[in-house]
Amino acid sequence: MAAERTTKGRAPHRRNEEARLAVLHAADDLLVEKGFGGVTVEGIASRAGVAKQTIYRWWPSKVDILLDTLVEDAGRALAPRQTGPAVDAVRRYLRDLARFLTKEPAGRVLLALVGEAQHDAAVAELFRERYLEPQRERERALLVRGIQEGDLPDGLDVDGTWDVLCGPIVFRALTGVQIPKSFVDRLVDGVLGPAKAA
Repeated sequence: MAAERTTKGRAPHRRNEEARLAVLHAADDLLVEKGFGGVTVEGIASRAGVAKQTIYRWWPSKVDILLDTLVEDAGRALAPRQTGPAVDAVRRYLRDLARFLTKEPAGRVLLALVGEAQHDAAVAELFRERYLEPQRERERALLVRGIQEGDLPDGLDVDGTWDVLCGPIVFRALTGVQIPKSFVDRLVDGVLGPAKAA
């Protein structure tokens, strides 16, 4: 785990790398321990061992800090792999998504931001801009490739299909219901059909 905690977040010019990492790790650790409402800039500063003023020079709010840690971690854990049949690539990605949401601290960050976005329009906009839209572009590419290669039908509604595939997984994660591989497999087979034999 320590090896994974060395490259979090963006690196604006002249930031002290050690302090930056400490802030990002403190933020997601506090979110796991205390929930979104329990995370404060003061608490992050205390946990990270940096001055509150330093944090405010680098990030406008705790939401921006949490988004930095989410974007970096999801970039590693949720990078769709464009290899093999498209249906299998989608299945692998959705299994990764289920694991990320239920096992990773950054998955808790994602779920917390989904929840907060329901009450705060500014958070919802920032969340869409920084995470949801770029991630959806990566997801979309999996289905587009499947259409181009003939594995999926030409008229497939790419965005609607992703909503149908991701929605049950996110809902289960939000409500604390287990997401076994068998659930993901049934979901993919029901929406896309099994992968075609080579």
